[in-house]
Amino acid sequence: MGLSSENVVSTLTPCLDRINDPQDLKALSRPELNALSVELRNEIIRIVSETGGHLGSSLGVIELTVALHAVFNAPVDKVIWDVSHQCYPHKVLTGRRDKMRTLRKRHGLSGFTRRRESAYDPFGAAHSSTSISAGLGFAVARELGADRGEVVCVIGDGAMSAGMAYEAMNNAGALGKRLFVILNDNTMSISPSTGAFSSYLSSLVAAGESDGLSQTMSNRCLFEHLGFEYHGPVDGHDLDTLLDKLTALKQDANGPVLLHCVTRKGAGYAYAEASEDKYHGVANFDVSSGQQVKTASKAPSYTKVFAKSLIAEAERDPRIVAITAAMATGTGIDLFQKAFPERSFDVGIAEQHAVTFAAGLAAGGMRPFCAIYSTFLQRAYDQIVHDVALQGLPVRFAIDRAGLVGADGPTHAGAFDVGFLCNLPGFTVMAAADEAELARMIATAARHDEGPIAFRYPRGEGTGAPIPECPEPLEIGKGRIVEHGTDVAILSFGARLEQCLIAHRMLARAGISATIADARFAKPLDKRLISDLIGRHRVVVTIEEGATGGFGALVLHHLADTGLLDGRCAIRSMTLPDSFIAQGSPEEMYEEAGLNAHQIAGFVREVWEKTKQRSTGETAEERV
Repeated sequence: MGLSSENVVSTLTPCLDRINDPQDLKALSRPELNALSVELRNEIIRIVSETGGHLGSSLGVIELTVALHAVFNAPVDKVIWDVSHQCYPHKVLTGRRDKMRTLRKRHGLSGFTRRRESAYDPFGAAHSSTSISAGLGFAVARELGADRGEVVCVIGDGAMSAGMAYEAMNNAGALGKRLFVILNDNTMSISPSTGAFSSYLSSLVAAGESDGLSQTMSNRCLFEHLGFEYHGPVDGHDLDTLLDKLTALKQDANGPVLLHCVTRKGAGYAYAEASEDKYHGVANFDVSSGQQVKTASKAPSYTKVFAKSLIAEAERDPRIVAITAAMATGTGIDLFQKAFPERSFDVGIAEQHAVTFAAGLAAGGMRPFCAIYSTFLQRAYDQIVHDVALQGLPVRFAIDRAGLVGADGPTHAGAFDVGFLCNLPGFTVMAAADEAELARMIATAARHDEGPIAFRYPRGEGTGAPIPECPEPLEIGKGRIVEHGTDVAILSFGARLEQCLIAHRMLARAGISATIADARFAKPLDKRLISDLIGRHRVVVTIEEGATGGFGALVLHHLADTGLLDGRCAIRSMTLPDSFIAQGSPEEMYEEAGLNAHQIAGFVREVWEKTKQRSTGETAEERV
């Protein structure tokens, strides 16, 4: 059956109203299942128009979701969604329809699959290319008697650009366990899919359309030589075909099977289908017009500042090149690509390759900027250690989405990069306090050829700080004093500086004079600045948007090594807590983390009061 792209969104849901869990789909006739698909698509459009979120990917798997739950028997059968930003229809059909308006909100449903949320989410996700590995684990557990049920992995063509997917397929083909892999081929990840594999899938689709199923066997060597029984390509929006095919495969499969489904991201909603990003991630929007509701920005985003600053540097230096891993728009590399198409590289969802590719570029005499979200840079840690740091290669790491990012929740938080990069010999690690500082750090990185260098910055708009037209490079390892005081010192690393300045005013009203310093560098530390703060204040508090073991730990380690932890100055650190913080607005998440201005001021004041009590001998213990 064809799929219309009309924007007619009915509020009537007679079939969907009968679904409380996937077993209820078994009672529906084929016409009713097709009607259910229409109702489910309309429901998802209405929900995301109110909550925002990942719309295009969810609309692309409506029929596939209905077919999977009609044929298989979740939760005994395990349906594993790779990345899982396409899981909204799955959540609606698995008993969470009444909670969908809480999607991506504090105390609400996660925007991804989450084991703690539902028995129908057998494996949590949000990073790509993990589903086949996890699914194979479930299949082997079943064979060993520890689990039961079928295993179905739904993975997109974009996720298939990552090496982990091939590692899993290689292992699955060798083991020969019964396992179903559904390849959701929509030619998109977040950016359009790139690379030879994407072209290969297109050739399979073209051959299937022109020659028919029996004549395309020679084109299927990749999957079949990996040990999978290949079926397809099939129309992923033709529900009847999907039902027939999945039923037959479930009945006949003896080992690993791959079903190639061709879908359209944003399918059935014309504004999504016409959009360049297919409405991958949207704010609240008006259904009838497709117009997204976005608040006016008071300042440019950090990502845009990075892009414009890098372009300016590249205009002066032909050795500068930019690399991203399927996040061209998210990192701003799309703007760089328009200016310098021959010096811009989107390598697909392949962070490991991106880092070593950048290392090769650096070894070849170029000045590569590798722009990757903090949460995704974790995927390439071995390459950072072995291929970059060990060889002392001057790769520049632009680490976007540092700190807490909001609705995407803990899977996308940039909490650990400071700790895992500062551990590495020869690394220089910076954090931008505002957009002007970011521009200076880009200039610094562009001229730094002495080894790897990284600079981190948050998601969202800047503080409104004026950006210098020709930013001067920073002196490596040199921080700055922003406000002078006499009683306490707050040493900030990164974008909490704005909150520290607000806390400064709160402390002043309480009669406490505070120095505010911007460390700029976690490695190398500004040891002279730290010694000066210790020598002139009774309390020093470090603050960072990262996990314990980062900047504050480095400061304490330095003080311990140099004998400056002598008790004359109280040293404390404020970091993200030792827990994963669930989704919410960034403001809500930082409040939960204890890192907003009011909490900073309260913590500093508490330490100051205790320090004064100790110095006057008026502790509670002594009074007793």
